[in-house]
Amino acid sequence: MKLNWAERWAVNNPSRVIQQKWEIGWLKRKADFPSGSAFLEIGCGRGAGARLIHREFKPKVFHASDLDLQMIRKGEEYLPAEDRKPIRFLVADAMNLPYRNETIDAVFAFGVLHHIPDWQNALTEIGRVLKLGGTYFFEELYPSLYQNFLTKHILLHPRKNRFRSEDLKRALYEGQFELRDYMEVKMLGILGIAVKARFLKK
Repeated sequence: MKLNWAERWAVNNPSRVIQQKWEIGWLKRKADFPSGSAFLEIGCGRGAGARLIHREFKPKVFHASDLDLQMIRKGEEYLPAEDRKPIRFLVADAMNLPYRNETIDAVFAFGVLHHIPDWQNALTEIGRVLKLGGTYFFEELYPSLYQNFLTKHILLHPRKNRFRSEDLKRALYEGQFELRDYMEVKMLGILGIAVKARFLKK
C-alpha cells in the first residue's frame, strides 16, 4: 500500500537518512558481494537508501523500486546525476516483481513488509526472485510501534494479518530463508539478514 502524508514525512526527513546510513553500514560489515552482483531495493522512496546501498556495496546492476510513482519521481529529483546514473528507478509491486526466478543476488527492504496486507506472499515473491544463496536485507517494525493508541490515528497501515517477532521469524523459516544475523527490540522492530537457503517449495 502507498504511504500517507505522515509516513512520507517520516521516511523523507534527515534523521531517516542518518538511521539508514548506520543500518546499511551494519549490513555491509556482515555480508559482501562480488562486483558483478544484481541488487533490488523494494520501497525505495526518494532514493536516499538506494544511494547509500550503491556506495557501500557497488553492485553491477541496481534497481530501486516503489509502488508509488510520486516517490519514484522524488528519487529522480532528489539524487544528483552522478548518484542517479547507476540506479534504475521503476514502479513495481512487491507482490508481483517484474523479474525472472532466481535472478537477483540481494534484495533490500527498509520498513516495507509491514505495509503489505498479504505480507507472507510478498516474502514468497522476494524469495522467488532471489538466487539460491541470495540475501534478503530487511528492517521491519512491529504493531506495538505503529498501531498504538497514538500512531494508529496518524499512520496508515493494514489492520489485519500483522506480524510480530516470532511470526516473522517463523515465516522466514517456513519459507526458504535462513535468518543469519539480526538486531531486534522485540516490542519495536528488527534489522536482519536472511539467506535463501533452499529452493521454493512446489
